[in-house]
Amino acid sequence: MSALDALLRAIFDVLLMPFSGLPPLVGLLILSLVTAVVMLLVFKKASNQEAIDNVKRKITAGLFEIRLFSDDVVAILKAQGGILRNNVTYLRLSFTPMLWMIIPLTLVVAQLQFHYGYRGLRPGEKTLLKVQLDSASLPPETLGGQGKPSVALKLPEGLKADSPSLWIPSTREMVWRIQAVRDGRYEIGVGVAGQTYTKSADVGGGVRRRSPVRYAPGFLSLLLYPAEAPLPRNGPLDSITLEYPEVDVPIGVNLPIIGNQINWLILFPVLAISFAFLLRKPFGVKI
Repeated sequence: MSALDALLRAIFDVLLMPFSGLPPLVGLLILSLVTAVVMLLVFKKASNQEAIDNVKRKITAGLFEIRLFSDDVVAILKAQGGILRNNVTYLRLSFTPMLWMIIPLTLVVAQLQFHYGYRGLRPGEKTLLKVQLDSASLPPETLGGQGKPSVALKLPEGLKADSPSLWIPSTREMVWRIQAVRDGRYEIGVGVAGQTYTKSADVGGGVRRRSPVRYAPGFLSLLLYPAEAPLPRNGPLDSITLEYPEVDVPIGVNLPIIGNQINWLILFPVLAISFAFLLRKPFGVKI
């Protein structure tokens, strides 16, 4: 899984590089269009198009039957039963192509989250760095609040510590407040038990990969947090977290309730599904 994550990171870094200096909406429009086209092609290839077309015609016929025999209760009930059965058939026919799409889409969304879900720190801005230690590597007295473990923080020139370390025994976390100094991409060093573990840090704007947390290896952490290589297995650290501000995507218009910004995790599927419905006929796909 970690090898797949590394490959996907490299691919998406290259693919999204042309959009790094553009408004996020531009990149999401193009990505959702490409995603829609791929979804249509996969759906067409993996589904029984003739059967889907037939069952949709039966559903439509059932709706017309209800309108035509609106005074006949028995006919209406039979039509409703037929519509229900055909809807179940339609869901069954759609299940296989959805299975083909759901895993690749999950991997794509996981990668895009770390390009579009966070912004970089700004010079002068402060944030928290949290290092969670594995309980097996800690002396018992530190978990009881007596003293704190030895953890050394090594910051690059583009970042500086704004507070001394704070040890929180209940969560096994060592916490620092750090401040961004200048734009750039950096590596923070965390020294524990004679070893140094790194965490990426990003100061600056633009669309690019930002990793808020680096976890020890695990299936869910590799699936949901693929933006950075995992920490060494069986090491003294469970995670290193650098808190980035989460951002919404400006959409250029002020919509009721939503406003003029929207989370990319809502915007991206809405755009992809909209493009898919618009392009289904040119691509000859029955959905």
